[in-house]
Amino acid sequence: MAEAVSTTVMSYNIHHGVGLDDRLSLQIIANVIRESGAEIIGLQEVDRFYGRRSDDKDQAAELAGMLGYHYAYGANLDLQPEEGRANNRQYGSAILSKHPILQSENTLLSSFEDEQRGVLHAVVNLRGVQVNVFNTHLGLDATSRTVQAQEMTELASATQGPKILMGDFNTEPDSAELQVLLDNGIFVDSFQGIEDAFTFPAGDPFEKIDYILTSPAIQHSNQRVIHSEASDHLPITAGLIFE
Repeated sequence: MAEAVSTTVMSYNIHHGVGLDDRLSLQIIANVIRESGAEIIGLQEVDRFYGRRSDDKDQAAELAGMLGYHYAYGANLDLQPEEGRANNRQYGSAILSKHPILQSENTLLSSFEDEQRGVLHAVVNLRGVQVNVFNTHLGLDATSRTVQAQEMTELASATQGPKILMGDFNTEPDSAELQVLLDNGIFVDSFQGIEDAFTFPAGDPFEKIDYILTSPAIQHSNQRVIHSEASDHLPITAGLIFE
């Protein structure tokens, strides 16, 4: 029998690197990730050449460089360059991984003329186990989120092997749209039964809107909310065991 493979994963809405002090610092974000020990990270609200608010940086590439990790980026907003600049202004999600990323694809989700949402899918080679990692940031109204959850369920169902779905879902644990993701047998909530796993707002959190879902066969341990002022959300981590 093959040995079990374990890792630690994180979901983190980084608010394009701006902390509660209104200061932009990717270094502080990188420090939070490094200190957590997370090896696979789903980041939301990530800028790429977006403009002054993030110093026109490719934030996913910058963070990956600081950590020595691989990365994939998915642009949900893809806007024309600012005057005098060559690169499109992009905003979306990223997956960072200590382990090789074999392939990645960003799929836009139905957004009903509100801010465009998407789900980034990467296949990570976790010491010989090919893991499907999905990362998303869902819409602000229940109708949109329900449709988006249905679309992600269909995408995940079409993949083989273990799955992780993480992100800022913008919804509470008892919501109907979260049940869309949990009722089909594809995913379970790694924080199920853990009290007070509040992630927003970071200064005085009272809402659980950030999640790490996994295939039912994956074991969970050491689920944590990490307290930091590096963003307006708190990151969450979970230890996962693949047998």
